[in-house]
Amino acid sequence: MRTNETPMKKIFTVLAVAISFSIASVSSASAQTTVKEKNKTAMSHKKKDAIIGGVGGAVVGGVVGGGKGAVIGGVAGAGTGYMIGKHHDKKHPPKKIYKKKVETK
Repeated sequence: MRTNETPMKKIFTVLAVAISFSIASVSSASAQTTVKEKNKTAMSHKKKDAIIGGVGGAVVGGVVGGGKGAVIGGVAGAGTGYMIGKHHDKKHPPKKIYKKKVETK
């Protein structure tokens, strides 16, 4: 007989309905919040390229020269990346990103 499955199905159905109601109440509560716009500038190419160059230089320096080579390669890579990024920023300035910040009452 399958009478043991019926109470389990009822329990799972009740739980599913309760969870869906709780999710619906949370989403309706968030719809009643105020929205403010906040301007944010993207990360400059100088920063990105310095980070990428530093990591790349440290990896290559570590493989070639060990511990001191990793430090020297990281510094050299970061400096080179910074200079390349600075040139890129002059040609293509970073764009402003507009994100909306949601605050609850």
